[in-house]
Amino acid sequence: MGVLLLMPQLAEERVLRIQTRLHRWAGEDDDRQFDDLYNLVADPAFLVVAWHRVRGNKGSRTAGVDGQSARGIEAEQDVAAFLMDVREQVRSRTFRPLPVRERMIPKANGKLRRLGIPMVADRVVQAALKLVLEPIYEADFRPCSYGFRPNRSAHDAIAEIHHFGSHGYQWVLEADIEACFDRISHTALMDRMRRRIADKRVLALVKAFLKAGILTELGDREGTTAGTPQGGILSPLLANIALSVLDDYFAEHWQQTMANKTQRAQRRRKGLANWRLIRYADDWVAMVAGTRADAEALRERAAEVLAGMGLRLSPAKTMVVHLDDGLDFLGFRIQRRRKRGTTRHYVYTYPAKKAVNTVVGKVWALTNRASYRQLKVLLINVNAVLRGWCNYFRHGVSKRVFSYLAHYTWHRIAHWIRKRHNRLSWKRLQRRVFTDRWQITANGIELFNPGKVPITRYRCRGSKIPTPWAINTG
Repeated sequence: MGVLLLMPQLAEERVLRIQTRLHRWAGEDDDRQFDDLYNLVADPAFLVVAWHRVRGNKGSRTAGVDGQSARGIEAEQDVAAFLMDVREQVRSRTFRPLPVRERMIPKANGKLRRLGIPMVADRVVQAALKLVLEPIYEADFRPCSYGFRPNRSAHDAIAEIHHFGSHGYQWVLEADIEACFDRISHTALMDRMRRRIADKRVLALVKAFLKAGILTELGDREGTTAGTPQGGILSPLLANIALSVLDDYFAEHWQQTMANKTQRAQRRRKGLANWRLIRYADDWVAMVAGTRADAEALRERAAEVLAGMGLRLSPAKTMVVHLDDGLDFLGFRIQRRRKRGTTRHYVYTYPAKKAVNTVVGKVWALTNRASYRQLKVLLINVNAVLRGWCNYFRHGVSKRVFSYLAHYTWHRIAHWIRKRHNRLSWKRLQRRVFTDRWQITANGIELFNPGKVPITRYRCRGSKIPTPWAINTG
């Protein structure tokens, strides 16, 4: 264990080799069940890789119900001894997950989202479980799913919507699953997992995490009869396994009756609709080439499929819209509009107003007079926000928004500087503070200019996205 901690690349190589085999075996036989996986969860290489994933996570400073954080364990304990203790508990089947610590996070709409923070040992075992299970289920997951999957991103989902919207799929069923992570049926989820996993020890460990319970902010312990708490490393994979029931329904219909252009054309001549699902975690849309009534009917079918997993669509947030009216999805506004100077219409993707207001609000908060005392610190923090936001939206029609953001940010910081120089005139301020062309800098740190970010088109990759294990075998 100590050698693997000192040379983590050895652990990574072993884990990758085993994952590649699991993925290949799962892909070669759709009906194969894996019945000897538990020892891999307790394998030293898997635990070391799991530890590094937990330690490198943003939540490594956050403690669970036992008060320990990953960084705290690294600073105060012997990590090798900690992992050996976890390994012995898993091997002897005495490992018992503790309840997750509840933390309520404000949402943009004013409501609260419940996060469940596991203790560090639970996070490590969850990460090891994910390393074992993910290659198997990735062989089954459909190409229409993009959230929390390796080598896939929100941009792939947006690009696919753009692709189908540009090829006649003009009606959109924009769906919202009500409290998805909190309502997944444990029974239905475990039944779905048993189709691939025959190792009862692994299934028992997964079920133990599902039933671990929650320690509320008030100190009360609550049982968990449904759902998989947001915040756990394993939760996104379990949610994808549950929601793959929706992917399978749409994919099977596509393959049976809409797989090629001839079939789709015949359906349209008969007055039947064609449709395609694009899902990112629990956010999804169905693109429909047909009528509004076809999209509404699809809504009822999807509701029936999800009901089997204990889930339901939100009546208020699930709606049918036309691409000419547009929709907001994953921060982008997607709308078909007439190209300026022509009579032709195209599908455009650009930052939604909500996303623009969010980044503007962050810049305003950072440049508030009481926020920072040093210009260098302010620039570092503002630049981080702008770079991250622009990097996400640089694949859309975002040039005008980027220019506005550059203008707004410059004026906010310029006024912040003036207030700290007794409101000097702009001419004297330029001579004393600004560089050439009014560029704002401090100790070598220059204000990031969103207006200079190049706009690049993100191509739709469809089913051509390789998995990490397919790359390894190639």
